[in-house]
Amino acid sequence: MIEFQYFEGCPNAKTSLDNLMDVKSELKLDDDEIQIIQVPDMESAEKLNFQGSPTILIHGIDIYTGSKPIGNNYSCRVYTFNGIQTGIIPKEFIKDKIEKYR
Repeated sequence: MIEFQYFEGCPNAKTSLDNLMDVKSELKLDDDEIQIIQVPDMESAEKLNFQGSPTILIHGIDIYTGSKPIGNNYSCRVYTFNGIQTGIIPKEFIKDKIEKYR
Protein backbone atom coordinates (compact mmCIF):
# COMPACT_ATOMS: atom_id res chain seq x y z
CA MET A 1 0.00 0.00 0.00
CA ILE A 2 1.26 3.45 -0.98
CA GLU A 3 -0.01 6.44 1.01
CA PHE A 4 0.28 10.00 -0.21
CA GLN A 5 -0.22 12.32 2.76
CA TYR A 6 -0.65 16.08 2.44
CA PHE A 7 -2.53 19.09 3.72
CA GLU A 8 -4.56 21.58 1.74
CA GLY A 9 -2.55 24.68 0.88
CA CYS A 10 0.85 22.99 0.62
CA PRO A 11 2.36 24.42 -2.59
CA ASN A 12 4.34 21.23 -3.30
CA ALA A 13 1.65 18.62 -2.80
CA LYS A 14 0.07 18.81 -6.27
CA THR A 15 3.34 18.43 -8.19
CA SER A 16 4.49 15.58 -5.93
CA LEU A 17 1.12 13.86 -6.35
CA ASP A 18 1.33 14.35 -10.13
CA ASN A 19 4.78 12.72 -10.04
CA LEU A 20 3.37 9.79 -8.04
CA MET A 21 0.50 9.36 -10.48
CA ASP A 22 2.91 9.42 -13.45
CA VAL A 23 4.89 6.63 -11.77
CA LYS A 24 1.64 4.76 -11.10
CA SER A 25 0.94 4.81 -14.84
CA GLU A 26 4.49 3.86 -15.82
CA LEU A 27 4.56 0.92 -13.42
CA LYS A 28 0.95 -0.02 -14.19
CA LEU A 29 -0.08 0.05 -10.54
CA ASP A 30 -3.70 -0.66 -9.65
CA ASP A 31 -5.83 2.24 -8.39
CA ASP A 32 -6.34 0.51 -5.05
CA GLU A 33 -2.56 0.43 -4.42
CA ILE A 34 -2.50 4.20 -3.76
CA GLN A 35 -4.37 5.94 -0.98
CA ILE A 36 -4.49 9.74 -0.91
CA ILE A 37 -4.85 11.06 2.62
CA GLN A 38 -5.60 14.68 3.38
CA VAL A 39 -4.39 15.64 6.87
CA PRO A 40 -6.72 18.47 7.90
CA ASP A 41 -5.36 19.37 11.34
CA MET A 42 -2.77 18.80 14.04
CA GLU A 43 -4.89 16.15 15.76
CA SER A 44 -4.93 14.07 12.56
CA ALA A 45 -1.19 14.67 12.14
CA GLU A 46 -0.56 13.24 15.60
CA LYS A 47 -2.67 10.14 14.91
CA LEU A 48 -0.86 9.47 11.61
CA ASN A 49 2.67 10.42 12.75
CA PHE A 50 2.47 12.80 9.79
CA GLN A 51 5.92 14.03 8.78
CA GLY A 52 4.81 17.05 6.76
CA SER A 53 3.30 17.78 3.39
CA PRO A 54 3.86 15.99 1.11
CA THR A 55 4.84 12.58 2.48
CA ILE A 56 4.79 9.24 0.69
CA LEU A 57 4.73 6.00 2.66
CA ILE A 58 5.08 2.50 1.24
CA HIS A 59 3.85 -0.19 3.63
CA GLY A 60 4.23 2.38 6.42
CA ILE A 61 7.83 3.26 5.51
CA ASP A 62 8.64 6.89 4.66
CA ILE A 63 10.31 6.77 1.24
CA TYR A 64 12.63 9.65 2.13
CA THR A 65 13.92 8.45 5.50
CA GLY A 66 13.54 4.72 4.87
CA SER A 67 11.93 4.24 8.28
CA LYS A 68 8.55 4.29 9.99
CA PRO A 69 7.56 7.82 10.99
CA ILE A 70 8.03 8.82 14.62
CA GLY A 71 6.47 11.97 16.03
CA ASN A 72 4.72 14.43 13.75
CA ASN A 73 5.20 17.66 11.88
CA TYR A 74 2.31 19.71 10.51
CA SER A 75 4.19 21.90 8.05
CA CYS A 76 5.42 21.89 4.48
CA ARG A 77 8.17 19.35 4.17
CA VAL A 78 11.58 20.17 2.71
CA TYR A 79 13.74 17.52 1.06
CA THR A 80 17.30 17.52 -0.25
CA PHE A 81 17.95 15.79 -3.57
CA ASN A 82 21.35 16.07 -5.23
CA GLY A 83 22.31 18.86 -2.86
CA ILE A 84 19.25 20.97 -3.73
CA GLN A 85 16.47 21.71 -1.23
CA THR A 86 12.95 21.35 -2.53
CA GLY A 87 9.46 20.52 -1.33
CA ILE A 88 8.71 18.40 -4.40
CA ILE A 89 9.42 14.68 -4.44
CA PRO A 90 10.96 13.90 -7.86
CA LYS A 91 9.37 11.30 -10.10
CA GLU A 92 12.53 9.19 -10.47
CA PHE A 93 13.02 9.09 -6.69
CA ILE A 94 9.42 7.92 -6.22
CA LYS A 95 9.82 5.27 -8.92
CA ASP A 96 13.07 3.96 -7.42
CA LYS A 97 11.52 3.68 -3.95
CA ILE A 98 8.35 1.98 -5.19
CA GLU A 99 10.44 -0.58 -7.06
CA LYS A 100 12.56 -1.11 -3.93
CA TYR A 101 9.81 -1.37 -1.30
CA ARG A 102 6.92 -2.82 -3.29
